[in-house]
Amino acid sequence: MPRLSPGFKPEAELDVITIGRSSVDIYGQQIGARLEDTVSFARSVGGCPANIAIGTARLGLKSAIITGVGDEQMGSFIKEHLAREGVETKGIKTDPARLTALVLLGVENDKTFPTIFYRENCADMSISEDDVREDFIQSARAVLVTGTHFSKPNTEAAQKKAIRIAKANGAKVIFDIDYRPNLWGLAGHRAGEERYIASDAVSSRLKPVLAECDLIVGTEEEVLIASGEADLLAALQTIRASSSATIVLKRGPMGCIVYDGEIPDDLEQGIVGQGFPIEVYNTLGAGDSFMSGFLRGWLKGEAHETSATWANACGAFAVSRLLCSPEIPSFTELQYFLKHGSKERALRKDADLNHVHWATTRLAGEIPLLMALAIDHRSQLVDVARELNVPEERIPAFKRLAVAAAARVAKGRPGYGMLIDERFGRDAFFDAMKQNFSWIGRPVELPGSKPLKFEFSQDIGSQLVAWPLEHCIKCLCFYHPDDPAALKADQQEKLKSLFDAARKVGRELLIEIIAGKNGPLNDDTIARAMRELYDLGIKPDWWKLEPQASETAWAKIEAVIAEHDPFCRGIVLLGLEAPAAELEKAFAATLVAPSVKGFAVGRTIFADAARQWLGGKMDDEAAIADMAARFEGLTKAWLKTRGLN
Repeated sequence: MPRLSPGFKPEAELDVITIGRSSVDIYGQQIGARLEDTVSFARSVGGCPANIAIGTARLGLKSAIITGVGDEQMGSFIKEHLAREGVETKGIKTDPARLTALVLLGVENDKTFPTIFYRENCADMSISEDDVREDFIQSARAVLVTGTHFSKPNTEAAQKKAIRIAKANGAKVIFDIDYRPNLWGLAGHRAGEERYIASDAVSSRLKPVLAECDLIVGTEEEVLIASGEADLLAALQTIRASSSATIVLKRGPMGCIVYDGEIPDDLEQGIVGQGFPIEVYNTLGAGDSFMSGFLRGWLKGEAHETSATWANACGAFAVSRLLCSPEIPSFTELQYFLKHGSKERALRKDADLNHVHWATTRLAGEIPLLMALAIDHRSQLVDVARELNVPEERIPAFKRLAVAAAARVAKGRPGYGMLIDERFGRDAFFDAMKQNFSWIGRPVELPGSKPLKFEFSQDIGSQLVAWPLEHCIKCLCFYHPDDPAALKADQQEKLKSLFDAARKVGRELLIEIIAGKNGPLNDDTIARAMRELYDLGIKPDWWKLEPQASETAWAKIEAVIAEHDPFCRGIVLLGLEAPAAELEKAFAATLVAPSVKGFAVGRTIFADAARQWLGGKMDDEAAIADMAARFEGLTKAWLKTRGLN
C-alpha cells in the first residue's frame, strides 16, 4: 500500500509560503569558460526560496514568498517576475537601505560551477519578525524555511516566528536545509560553489529546527550538517530521533530516497521514485526544481513514490539546462515528459519538449484578444513620400502619431497592440513602450522580398539580442504551397533559421503568410502552407493570415493548428488595403475559427491620414483623430462579432 502525504487544512488560500533568499542570478553564457573569461550573461530570478516559489507556481500550486529586495531596478525585476509567474508577492519587503542580492555563476564543465555571492548586508537578510505577519502565515497550508536564514539572529527569528504560527494553525513546516558554507562565513568569496564544510556552530543552529518539521529535504552533505554527524546513517538516525518528519535524501543523479518511519540499516530500503538518467549540463538550481516537484505531489496528497518521481523528473530538467528558475517545468510539461519521455539524454536538445516548455511558461501570459494597429509599413510610405515629393525623414514622426492614435483607443485596456518597424519606428517604439499595450511586434523581413530576405542582416540572431524581451518578431513571407520547389526550399530555410534564432534568444514569433498574391487561394491553400512549415519543426507563437473565402478554409486551418501545435497563441487577420466594410465581413467569417484572436491592420487605418499629413493638408491632431476613429471602428466591429460590446 503506497504511503500518502499527510492531510492539510483545506480552507487555506495558499499552498505554501517560502521564506528566505531572493536574488538576481547572472549566468555566464560561455559554457566551458572560466568566469574570468566570460563576456556575456543571462539574467534570472534566483535564491532557493524564490526558485521554489516559482517552481511550485508553475506546477500548479498557489505559492507565496517572504523575502527582501532593494528599492532599485533589480528588486523591481524580482517582484515583477514573481508576479508574472503567479507567485503572491505581498510578503516581499522592499528595503530602501540595502541592495538586492546578486549571484554570478558560470559553467566550466559538468563538475565545476564557479559562484560568486554578492550578499554583503543584502536586502533579503534584513527581514525580521516584524516582516512575518500572522494573518499571512495563517493563509497557507505549509511554510518552507531555509538553512541560510538561520545564519543571522534577525532572519532566524523571522523563520521561527513563521514556524510557531504555522504549527499553531495546523499548517505543515517544510525545511529545505539549503547549506551554503560561503553564506555562513565558512568559505571565502571565491569558494561560492563549495557545498560542505563541517561546522559545529552551523549544526547547533540547524539541529533544533528539526523537531518542528513535517518534511525535511537535503543532500547527503546537508543531512550531515543538520544533524552534526559525520556518517550518513548516523545522521539520518539522529534526525529521526529529533523529528517524526518525512525525510527526503537527495542523491543527485541517483534520484532520492524518502524515509517515512524508522531509518533502516540499509539506506537503500527507503521509498524511491522513478529515476531519469540524463546528461548533466549544470547542477545549479537542480535542488530547487527537485523540491518544487516533490511539493507538487506532497502538498496534493500523492503517494511518496509519485512525489519522488515528479521531483526526480523536475531535477532532471534543471541539470540538463542552463539557468535555475526559468528551467523548472510547468505541470503540463512534466506530465508530457512522464508520458512520452525523451529521445535525448540532453533534454535541452529535445525540440518537442522544449516547445512545450516554451509555450507553457511564456511570461506574457494568455492573450485571448489582440487588436493591433500595424504601422510597420516601409516601402508603401516611402512611395507616398516620393509621390508627394516630401523627405522620407518625415515618416518617423507620422509613426509616432499612429502610436498616439492607438493609445487613444486602447486607453490602457488589455487586448490592444502595435506593429512597428525598426527602420522608421525607433521613436514610435519608445512611445509605445510607455502605453502598456498587450503586444508589440516588429518586422524583420526586407519589404517585398521573394525569396524572403531579412532587412538589416542575414545573421538574424545577433540582431534579435538587442530587442526588448517583450517585442514579438514578425516576418512576412510571400509563400504559396504551389511555388517552385527551389523557391520554397529557400524560403523554408530562411523561416527555419528565424524560428531557431527566436527560440535561442527567447522572443515570440509571428509568421505572416500571404499566398493570395502568388496563386489561387483555395479552401486548402493556407492550410497546406502551414502544414509544410509545421513539418519542418517551425511552430510560431502567432500566425498572421489573409481573410479566407469560406468556412471550410478556416476549418482546415484550425485542424492543422490542432494537429501540430495546440499551444499556438492564435491567428490575427491582416488587412492589406481592404475597405473597412470588407474587413468587417471577414471578421464575421472567422467565428467558425476559435484560433483567430483578432487583427493587425494598417493601411485601412492610416493610408488616408498618411497621404494628407505628409502632404501638409492635415495637422498632427487631425491625423491622430482620423486614425483613432478608423481603428476604433474596426475594434468595435471585431468586438461586436464576439459579443463583447
